[in-house]
Amino acid sequence: MQTDRMSGSLSGGFADPARDAARAFRAVLEAMARPGTIHAMAGALPPGPCSPAAGAVLLTLADRTTPVHLAPSHDRPELRDWIAFHTGAPIVAAEGATFALGDWPGLQPLDRFAVGLPDYPDRSATLIVEMPALEPAGARLTGPGIRDAAWLSLPEVAAFAANRALFPLGFDTILTAGDRLAALPRTTRVEAA
Repeated sequence: MQTDRMSGSLSGGFADPARDAARAFRAVLEAMARPGTIHAMAGALPPGPCSPAAGAVLLTLADRTTPVHLAPSHDRPELRDWIAFHTGAPIVAAEGATFALGDWPGLQPLDRFAVGLPDYPDRSATLIVEMPALEPAGARLTGPGIRDAAWLSLPEVAAFAANRALFPLGFDTILTAGDRLAALPRTTRVEAA
């Protein structure tokens, strides 16, 4: 059983690491620059319940200097091994995370995650929230990178509105579902539709 688990952690990474990572980085960059837009992410096949999009984000952005927190929904030995083998990122408690991966209920309470410091607002966490689906409907988004308004299915509105009120502090969010992702930077204003 241990051998099967370990052999599974060796597979599922990018087939063409340089090109796949460049495509994934571009998709994350576009999603952050244009909140509410939904982008395809391919190339990663992490162990469940981690989606291909979330796996590609971790393969692209995580390394041994970026601690990752796994919510209970995702804290499985197979996924820990996969992250360790492919990225070298340490698995840590929520308070020490640069990235946090899980479903919305599993990531609660959000006040455990770093929101930066007044002199260093970039020292904050990025939440990778696994969603059942991503749709251009639901909450109304406005702010930098959005021409007039955009709409995105979010797990809730109040937490993201409260996060925006902390600006320039706050966490950033990448939402994933299957092979799709969208982003919600802390600069985005979120209102119920």
